[in-house]
Amino acid sequence: MKKVYVFLADGFEDVEALIPVDVWRRGGLDVTTVSIMGDYTVESAHGVRMMADTLIEDVDVSDADLLFLPGGMPGASNLYGNQQVCEAVKAQAEKGKKVAAICAAPAVVLGQLGILNGKRATCYPGFENMLEGATYTGGLITIDGNITTGEGPAAAFPFAYDLLGQLVSPQVADQIAEGMRFKHLMA
Repeated sequence: MKKVYVFLADGFEDVEALIPVDVWRRGGLDVTTVSIMGDYTVESAHGVRMMADTLIEDVDVSDADLLFLPGGMPGASNLYGNQQVCEAVKAQAEKGKKVAAICAAPAVVLGQLGILNGKRATCYPGFENMLEGATYTGGLITIDGNITTGEGPAAAFPFAYDLLGQLVSPQVADQIAEGMRFKHLMA
């Protein structure tokens, strides 16, 4: 079973975190939500309190198949301000393993860490100037090698299905999308 870690910081965008977690668990991935706040309770950008599975100081993410950074503000800034998150994401990217970020997180975290140098990426409009060294696509989802970036909240479902397809199979991703009536919505 593929292992995914989702880093959560106060101010995360609700749907950008929870839709991928839901889709990936339905698809059979081993998903662990990781609070970087020193407490299991993390508060979203819209005041929703969520209980994370573990704390960053208590987890070893070196076995990750995917590290995921939801967007939202100040969530993305809080992720970038955490040394353990930055070190983990840089190490994952340097190993050529999958890293994904959506909304502000591609720019605020991946861009500022230099992970996007020479790559194509997308992010929430207005943050593209922080995609240091990257070519901004403006797409809903952009995949460049081991890095997958998403534009914003509306991208959460297709972003999650795409990554499920990368980690499990396109067929499983299609089955989950159909079961969740996403395909019907897009018809």
